[in-house]
Amino acid sequence: MKASAKTQIIGQSRATQFLRELIQTLAASSSTALVTGESGTGKELVAQALHAQGPRAGGPFVPINCGAIPRELIESELFGHRKGAFTGAVADRLGRFELAHGGTLFLDEIGDLPMDMQVKLLRVLQERCLLPVGGSREVTVDVRVVAATHKNLESEVAAGRFREDLYYRINVLPITTTALRERPDDIAALLQFYAQKHTLPGNHPLKFAPDTLQMLQAYAWPGNVRELSNLVDRFSTLFPSQTLQVHTVPACMMPSGLAALQAQRLSQMPTPAPQPSLFAATSAPQHALAPQEALAAAKPHWTAATSDDAESPWADNDPLSHLFADSDNAAPVPRAAFAPMPLSASNDEMSSVEEVILLAQGIQTLPPDGISLKQHLIDIERNLIEQALSRTQGNVSQTAKLLQLQRTTLIEKINKYELRGAA
Repeated sequence: MKASAKTQIIGQSRATQFLRELIQTLAASSSTALVTGESGTGKELVAQALHAQGPRAGGPFVPINCGAIPRELIESELFGHRKGAFTGAVADRLGRFELAHGGTLFLDEIGDLPMDMQVKLLRVLQERCLLPVGGSREVTVDVRVVAATHKNLESEVAAGRFREDLYYRINVLPITTTALRERPDDIAALLQFYAQKHTLPGNHPLKFAPDTLQMLQAYAWPGNVRELSNLVDRFSTLFPSQTLQVHTVPACMMPSGLAALQAQRLSQMPTPAPQPSLFAATSAPQHALAPQEALAAAKPHWTAATSDDAESPWADNDPLSHLFADSDNAAPVPRAAFAPMPLSASNDEMSSVEEVILLAQGIQTLPPDGISLKQHLIDIERNLIEQALSRTQGNVSQTAKLLQLQRTTLIEKINKYELRGAA
């Protein structure tokens, strides 16, 4: 494996700048380096950068995860074996040390190496020669070793789980990677990089609104850069070419810690200022107006619902709740409630407004036995979706854009109303 000459350590924080400078200095040496840090902080990226910027850049870069190889196979993986050394050894096989000859061997998670293998590894690092499994002749190797672990090896030595002599042998050039939560200044650059990397064909890179960026910078990132990369990959698939607002992503699509931050920020968003009541008393009743004129004259105003106000008529699962949303990604805004009827409103005013609303909803006269308003609203929504699907010839993405809905929300409604034939 060749390490790319374009290996990048992304970010402009002081910790990242120091890391880049340290790598540039240590790359010129062939001494063993030990990279420590939490999982997902880019330890292998550091090893690749040491190789790519050093004199061995023309040689191979060979990685091996010591914790992923079964105990009975790790010796063969590292040192190779000869034909007939054990059952199944039908031919000679080179180990990772020989494959990395003239280049760099990256021993990831060296803290998980079994104790008996630690002894053999120590000898190879000291003598620069190895004995393949089943072999009778030692093989000389010219390899730079870069080891890495997320464990505290000093604590492992004190607990008797890691050899002290091996620790001092590999800890010649120590490098520590910083957790992402300690360098929030790097998050914007990392988001941009991985948004470009995970962009789906035919789409533009995902963008992040300022409020979303602030929320992501406040998140602790227990999985570090690996978690960030996976999250951007998920968002790029769910919301291609979009600009993510705080309210865009459902909580179920985020880590629990990030979802908690989202809920906190949404609760702190300001609510719209109260507007005049829909049924405020007017100087004269509007009996003579045509329905269209009356509808314009009686344009409803909304007042934000609070815990002390009347309960909102729009339930959480109401099929038309999405209509009370802003135009950006059809994200929900605080639900509104009709202002209570002033005691001064006359019966004529109430009848006029009610008539306008019924005309606007396509009901000429309210039936004597009444009507199920919720069912009527469901019928309206179903009809609008059918019209939109017909206009776009069944294209779900264009229909979602036409109705200002998320594509996933529209698909749920298509399934709910059994409109698959129209899509």
